[in-house]
Amino acid sequence: MKSSLRRSFGLPAVVVLFAVAGCSSSDDAAGITVPTPSGPQAAKCRALHQELPATVDGLKRRATDPVSDFTAAWGEGPSVSLSCGVEKPEKLVRHPDADSMEIDGVKWMPEKQPDGSVRCTTVTREAWVRVTLPKKVVGDAGDMSALTDLTDAVRRTIPVGVID
Repeated sequence: MKSSLRRSFGLPAVVVLFAVAGCSSSDDAAGITVPTPSGPQAAKCRALHQELPATVDGLKRRATDPVSDFTAAWGEGPSVSLSCGVEKPEKLVRHPDADSMEIDGVKWMPEKQPDGSVRCTTVTREAWVRVTLPKKVVGDAGDMSALTDLTDAVRRTIPVGVID
């Protein structure tokens, strides 16, 4: 079933991606800035960290530098990277109704980066989760189906809700 989701997701993702393209830079998993969530957000992020999959889009999970319960990475070189407990994206501050897409029950706001990667941040969750998909994963078409490997963990550990 998961593979069929990946194939059917490509075209709508391209349309959404180009509709909401942003202009900020992407993170490299070798030097992810570690977020500093507090209280309930930190607890939710730690729970998410324990539920994250061993692979994303066929890429193996690896350690981040620095090691943290609030970050994760998959693959070498430009990696798929995840940060939990990040600040509200500037785009949502300026445009609270910015376009988002839903993948398996989790809403994501994608922002294309100058290097061809795509930064996707959860919306309507009790902690901000940001995933950066490098160009080698999204390709020229903007395929964000790799997020399907992360949605179960996000859905189980970060409840639907609104934070500021």
